[in-house]
Amino acid sequence: MEGKDKEMSVSLEGRSERDFNTVSEMVDVIEAVGSFVGFRRTQRKVCLNLVRRLKLLLPLLEEIRELGSSIPAMPWSYLANLKKSLISAKKLLKHCNVGSKIYLAFECEAITSRFHAVYDKLYQALEDMPYEELRISEEVKEQVELMRMQLKRAKRRTDTQDIELAMDMMVVFSKNDDRNADLAILERLAKKLDLRTIVDLEAETKAVRKLVKDRGTHNAVSTNQIVDILGRFKQIAGIEETSVLDGPVSSKTLEKCLSLLVPHEFLCPISLEIMTDPVIVATGQTYERESIQKWLDSSRRTCPKTGQVLTHLSLAPNFALRNLILQWCEKKNVELTRKDMYVGCESFSTALIEEISSLVQGLSSCQLDLLQESVVKIRMLSKENPDNRILIANSGGIAPLIQLLPYPNPKIQEHSVTALLNLSLDESNKRHIAREGAIPAVIEVLQNGTDEAKENSAAALFSLSMLDENKVMVGCLNGIPPLVHLLQNGTSRGKKDAATALFNLCLNQANKSRAIKAGVIPALVRLLRDKNLGMIDEALSILFLLVAQPEGKNAIGQLSVIETLVEIMRDGTPKNKEYATAVLLEIGSDNSSVVLAALQFGVYDHLIEITRCGTNRAQRKANLLLQHMSKCEHIP
Repeated sequence: MEGKDKEMSVSLEGRSERDFNTVSEMVDVIEAVGSFVGFRRTQRKVCLNLVRRLKLLLPLLEEIRELGSSIPAMPWSYLANLKKSLISAKKLLKHCNVGSKIYLAFECEAITSRFHAVYDKLYQALEDMPYEELRISEEVKEQVELMRMQLKRAKRRTDTQDIELAMDMMVVFSKNDDRNADLAILERLAKKLDLRTIVDLEAETKAVRKLVKDRGTHNAVSTNQIVDILGRFKQIAGIEETSVLDGPVSSKTLEKCLSLLVPHEFLCPISLEIMTDPVIVATGQTYERESIQKWLDSSRRTCPKTGQVLTHLSLAPNFALRNLILQWCEKKNVELTRKDMYVGCESFSTALIEEISSLVQGLSSCQLDLLQESVVKIRMLSKENPDNRILIANSGGIAPLIQLLPYPNPKIQEHSVTALLNLSLDESNKRHIAREGAIPAVIEVLQNGTDEAKENSAAALFSLSMLDENKVMVGCLNGIPPLVHLLQNGTSRGKKDAATALFNLCLNQANKSRAIKAGVIPALVRLLRDKNLGMIDEALSILFLLVAQPEGKNAIGQLSVIETLVEIMRDGTPKNKEYATAVLLEIGSDNSSVVLAALQFGVYDHLIEITRCGTNRAQRKANLLLQHMSKCEHIP
C-alpha cells in the first residue's frame, strides 16, 4: 500500500511538474508576442488588439504558477488546449510581423479568417477552464471573462482596407491585363505597404521567397502576381534583378540603389546616381558632366529633364552643389569615386537614342508600312521600362503620337493611344501629354475607337487624371460622358477601366456633378445587380463618393436603388455591406421616406446583424441608422 501511495505521489508530482512547465511555456509565448514590433500595416490594428488581449491572460497564468502544489492535479487537456491556441496565435502574429507585406494585403480576407479561427480556439479553451478547481481569484476570473467577451465580439468583426488601398490593389492585381499599372498607383501602393527603401524591399524579397517555398505549386496564380508586383516595386526603386527568386539581393545591386538613400537634389536626372562632377546646362538644370556630355554627343539639343531646347551647349561647374555633396558624403561615410558611377540608364545608349529618334521621325511618315512599324515599336519600347518613356518623350515622340489619334486606320489609332498610355506612366510625361493637347483627342478615341482603343483611352484618362489639374481638364473637356457610356456598354475590361477612371475623376468636386448628369448612377446600379461581372466594390466606391451631392442623393434614393442596397446588406461581402450601409445612412439621414422604404425591404434585421458581425465602421454606420430609424414612425 505504501508503495502504491509512493507511486501515486511520484505520478502526481510528475504531472504537476509537467503542468507548471506548460504554464511557464505559455507565459513565454505571451511575452514573446509582446516583443513583436512593426506589424504589417494592413493587419496592424488587429494584431495589436490580439496582443493586448493575450496579455490579459498573464495574471491567470502567474496565479496558477504561484499557487504551486496547493492546486489539485488537473486534467492535462485543459492546459494543453490553451497552450495550442496560444501557439496558433503566436504563429499568426509572427506571420503578420515578418511575412510578405504584399501577400498580407492581397489575402486580407483569408488572414482575417485565420484571426477568427484563433479567437474561436482561445474562447473555447478559456470557456472550458476549471476555474473553481484551480482556485483562481475572483479578480483574475473577471479579467479572463473580460477577455472572453472581447474575443466573442472580435470574431464577429472584420476590418476592411481603406477605399484607396482597395482600389489600388484592384488595379494593380487586375486579371488578364497585360498593361503596366500606372506608376503613381504603384508608388502610392508601395508607400501604403512600406515597400520603398532598400532594407524594406530586401526583407520583402526574403519573405516572398519563403512564401513561394511554403506554398509550392498551390495557388500558383496569386503567387505569381505577388512576385510580379514585388518586381515592379523594385523596378521603381531602381533595383534591377532578373527574378526576385534568384537569391539574396547582391551588394552590387545595393550600390546601384544608393540613390534611395541620398537627397534627391544630389542625383543626376539622367543616371539617377549621386553626382561627382555636377554641371549646369542652359536651362538651369544640373547633371553629372559625363552623362549630359553623352546626351549632347548624340546630337540631342534639348534638356533631358524639361524637354526645352538648349540655347547654348556650355556646361558650367556647379561648385556649390559639389561642395554640399562632398560634405554629405563625408558625414555619411560614403566613398565618392568615379568607378562607383551607376550606368543604370543603359537605355540612353547612343544606339537606342538613334533608334528612337528614327522611330519618332517615322511617326510622321507618309508611307503606311513605315508609319505602322514605327508606332508599334514605340508602343513596345514605351511599355518595357521607365527610361524608354523618358527618352521617347525627350526625343519629341509625344506630339506626333497625339497627331496620330484621329488617323483613319483603327490599328494605328489603337497603337498610338496605347503608346500614350504607357508614356503617361511617367509623372512628368502626364503634364507634357496634357500640355500638348492630348486629352480632347483621347476622348475622341474613347468615343469612336475600337474596343481595345476605347479600353486604353479610358486607362489613359485614368493615368493622366492622377494629377489634379488633369482631373479638371478631363471634366471641362467633356470626358466624363463617354466614360459613363463605356461603363454601360463596354467590354468587361472596358467597364473596369471606365470605373477606375471615373472613381479618380470624381475625387474632384465639380466632376461629381458632371458624372451624375451623365447618368453614372443608373450605370452603377446595373453593376450592383450584375453579380457575374464582379464590380460591386467599384460601383459602391463611386456611389459613396457621389452620395454627398444633393443631386446624387436624390438619384440614389430611388426605390429600386434602395432595394438593391438592402439586398447587398443582406448578401454582400463585409466591405460591400459597409459601403451599402454608409450610402443608405447618407441618403436616409434627412429623408424619412427612404428609411421607411428600406424598412419595407427588410433592412432592420440586416442592420441588427451588421451591428453584431459587421466591420467596425459598418457597425458604427448601422447603429447610427438604427438610431435615426427610431425617430421615424412605424418602426417594427
